[in-house]
Amino acid sequence: QAPGSDAPLGMILSMEGADPIVSPDQVGSWWDDGLRVVGLSHYGVSAYAHGTGTEGGLTDLGRPLLDAMADAGMILDLTHLADQAFWEAVEAFDGPVLASHNNCRALVSGGRQFTDDQLKVIIERGGVIGAALDAWMLYEGWVKERTQPDVVTLEAVADHIDHVCQLAGNAQHAGIGSDLDGGYGTEQTPGDLDTIADLQKVADLLRKRGYAEADIEGIMHANWIRFFGQAWG
Repeated sequence: QAPGSDAPLGMILSMEGADPIVSPDQVGSWWDDGLRVVGLSHYGVSAYAHGTGTEGGLTDLGRPLLDAMADAGMILDLTHLADQAFWEAVEAFDGPVLASHNNCRALVSGGRQFTDDQLKVIIERGGVIGAALDAWMLYEGWVKERTQPDVVTLEAVADHIDHVCQLAGNAQHAGIGSDLDGGYGTEQTPGDLDTIADLQKVADLLRKRGYAEADIEGIMHANWIRFFGQAWG
């Protein structure tokens, strides 16, 4: 919403893990109810694909669901897909793709992060990768309930954003994903983040790295707006 605008705030409904869609023939009904973005899996194996912490691809229902999503105009969120499922999904789905909250495996290891090749595919498809603020995705060797938040700062978030921009050769495919509604608090976020308002610090960190104001605006919000406008324009 632009400053001073009288337009109402809008929300884009997204589903993390597609199991509530009981069968692919329900996609049209979900679209009518307002659903616009779907991730096939979360942790474990869903009815449609292998997700975080597992190894494997799409299930027998995965491709029919992707076909129905493409027909309806839904966006595929690649976040949380296991590597094999990721590659099978991007091959099977010809609609718009994004990664709502994902970081870079080149900076922090683990299957929850995306490799450079995976990030490049999203970039080539015109997608946006939203940086996640889960501390364990920003700090190599994080141990849950033991490592303290002060070991990592929002500079690490800027590192992941910058890595995406370097791969793309521009700043049009990086954004804020946050995942700050992920069921945890400040015990598992960067030490210099206390409230959602602290996300504004990311702009200053990018500014110090020499990012142009237009690129910072894109990363902070405009890249997402452009992406959704192109997807449904």
